Amino acid sequence: MAERNFIPIRIAVLTVSDSRSLADDRSGDVLVNRLEAAGHILADRKILRDERAEIAGQLRAWVADAGVDVVISTGGTGLTGRDITVEAHRDVYEKEIDAFSTLFTLVSFPKIGTSAVQSRACAGVAGGTYLFALPGSPGACKDGWDSILAPQLDYRHMPCNFVEIMPRLEEHKRRK
Repeated sequence: MAERNFIPIRIAVLTVSDSRSLADDRSGDVLVNRLEAAGHILADRKILRDERAEIAGQLRAWVADAGVDVVISTGGTGLTGRDITVEAHRDVYEKEIDAFSTLFTLVSFPKIGTSAVQSRACAGVAGGTYLFALPGSPGACKDGWDSILAPQLDYRHMPCNFVEIMPRLEEHKRRK
């Protein structure tokens, strides 16, 4: 089989927090540093408060933006009353990537034990754009990127990856 060349993709990073700014957004920094080190392109970066409509609105704007292939959010995936990132993501998804949550739990469990049950990391697809919601800790962002997203967002990863099916995500909209 012929060796595949790396394909850089355009990734937007969203931090959901009532208290963070760009100056102290360690989790967003982890994601930006890792995606750029991998050879991908930072398409945009924002911080929003824990407001469901605002988060969903930003996700929809990035889904509609041809310059964004993937959105990774960090924060708001817990169980408290202000943790509404998962609900905002699900407001936007056309299809959920159910196994992402399970795989994230499997990656987290050896490091944080049963506390992994409190994460509601999730993923889905909308308008041909991948959307991933990671917890708000830098460690969770490292784990999510290193163990799941880095390989799946690398066209060279075999036997399959998210990049190779990107052109087919909206094939249901084509005329027959």
